[in-house]
Amino acid sequence: MFWPLASLLTAVLATLFAGWLVDQVLQRLAARHPDAPVWAELRRCRVPLQLVLLSALVLAAQPVRRIFHTDDDAIRHGVLLVLVGSLGWLTVRVLAAVIEAAFSRYETVTEDASRVQRVRTQLGLVRRVGSAVVWVVTVGALLLTFDAMRTVGASLLASAGILGIIAGIAAQSALGNFFAGLQIAFSDTVRIGDTVVVDGQQGTVEEITLSYLVLHLWDGRRLVVPVSYFVSKPYENWTRRDPGLSGWLLLHLDHRTPVDALRAELERYLGSTDLWDGREWSLAVSDTTPSTVVVRAMMTARDPDTAAALKLAAREHLLAYLRDHHPEALPRVRTG
Repeated sequence: MFWPLASLLTAVLATLFAGWLVDQVLQRLAARHPDAPVWAELRRCRVPLQLVLLSALVLAAQPVRRIFHTDDDAIRHGVLLVLVGSLGWLTVRVLAAVIEAAFSRYETVTEDASRVQRVRTQLGLVRRVGSAVVWVVTVGALLLTFDAMRTVGASLLASAGILGIIAGIAAQSALGNFFAGLQIAFSDTVRIGDTVVVDGQQGTVEEITLSYLVLHLWDGRRLVVPVSYFVSKPYENWTRRDPGLSGWLLLHLDHRTPVDALRAELERYLGSTDLWDGREWSLAVSDTTPSTVVVRAMMTARDPDTAAALKLAAREHLLAYLRDHHPEALPRVRTG
């Protein structure tokens, strides 16, 4: 009884020590190479690594069976299940760490924001596909450890054709979304961080998965859209090539409005605000009615959110300027 207990305790202590040692080594490597984030990401693999080591040691030494004086294969099978499951968990963690480290490295050496967003979207979907494949293989390996599953394997293979047709019909929508997600990732039509308009709803792409896409709307709501929508229907992408955007506003004013003075005031205001990106601006009379003139002001900003804020701020400023300096320019209702 003593030696089996000692071997079990030794396996536990060896596992804890190995996990601590690996964590210390990775921590030192991360401190020495701060520009290589893979070491810091790999520290998240400590728990699955310890489970792999512990289950492998217990499976090899079999101290539990000697402690309870039993030859029951259920104990060995249970430890084998833990080993296979923890290997899958460890593989997923390592894959995620490597992909995240690769993206972080790419982000530090690339100044093009659009390329960073594209790579971020592509690597995110690659990580999800890789994780899904690993878990499918892991579940398959777990099922194959049961004798019943191996026994019915021949009959399952014989009916695989019929089951494949049925599954293909039932999963047509899911498979369509899956391939649409891959197409979106590598065709660069929409990326995380893009501002898009879907069915009149403007939002920022917050998450892209293999089946759906999440938009963060301007009022804080989240709009979940199937990814197949973005390969089958038209939509607006305001930031696909250049995040810069033009904002424009209309003012209905009196015919006595001093347009030149209003244009000079807009130029002065744009030069004093950080919302304007300094590219383009204009102010001109775009239309007239019997009682008013329509003044159209256009200005550019670095992104859609800033363009919206600049448009609102410029409208308020121009109206305040006319109220204080040229009240005759404000529209009036004439009778008689």
